[in-house]
Amino acid sequence: MDGQSGQSALGAFLQARRSRLRPEDIGLDTYGERRRVPGLRREELALLAGVSASYYARLEQGHSHNASPEVLDAIAQALCLDETERLHLRDLAGAAARRRRPARRPPPERVDAPTRTLLDSMPDVPAVVTGRRADVLAWNPLGHALFAGHLDPSAPERSADRPNMARFLFLDAHARDLYLTWESKARAVVANLRYAVGRHPDDALLASLIGELSMKSAEFAKMWADHRVRPCTIAEHKMQHPLVGPMTVTQQALNLSDDQVLVVATAPAGSEGRTALQLLAQATTAPTTIPATTSPSY
Repeated sequence: MDGQSGQSALGAFLQARRSRLRPEDIGLDTYGERRRVPGLRREELALLAGVSASYYARLEQGHSHNASPEVLDAIAQALCLDETERLHLRDLAGAAARRRRPARRPPPERVDAPTRTLLDSMPDVPAVVTGRRADVLAWNPLGHALFAGHLDPSAPERSADRPNMARFLFLDAHARDLYLTWESKARAVVANLRYAVGRHPDDALLASLIGELSMKSAEFAKMWADHRVRPCTIAEHKMQHPLVGPMTVTQQALNLSDDQVLVVATAPAGSEGRTALQLLAQATTAPTTIPATTSPSY
């Protein structure tokens, strides 16, 4: 996806995960041997997985694309992958096994009427609907005010102008000021994009987004090279909002469909975060709401 074929993406993921395993993690005694590179050697990983060293080397180098589900499961176990990573491994192996198709431009993403009704029914909860590439497909007024009040509130209605949460996080200075826990939020977004790439290897717009962020942000490129994969679910974040000050909120990502996610932010009753959200809700109903600008879409 990021300039790689399905096979090389599979190999890069295997190599990245192998390099994270230390011999002592698997009970391997190296007898004080000094290693030039971190992690397990290919032949050590192959031995753990019960496959030949030459076969595993071909798989990691992208010269073999016929790994059986049993072999993939054995390699996943040897690499100590969790369930999400195992699914990602299977996605990458499937992309490698298929005849490579040219990246294609998928149809525009849209929010259906029931989802819009859902957003309208929760005015006191910041809510944003994102698509497979982290594009903002819709948000309610409080969601707009919390995450990107400096952007045009109507931008999600126009596919060409839709903000993108990954671009926003890495390329918009507002995000750096907004998230006091910026690095953890950034890593979560990158890991979620990795998950999307495994599921949609032929998405040309997703490939373009990864390439753009890799070119424009050294931090993104470094995190992307780490090959962490994880769909966004739930996490606590400390924020410093320009209108209402500090708050700690829990952000949850709720699946609406295979590709669309509802992101909400909540805080316990009586907490500083709940008070800040209530103040922000009042600000969104005032005549002088957060001023919108015509700044670039993020």
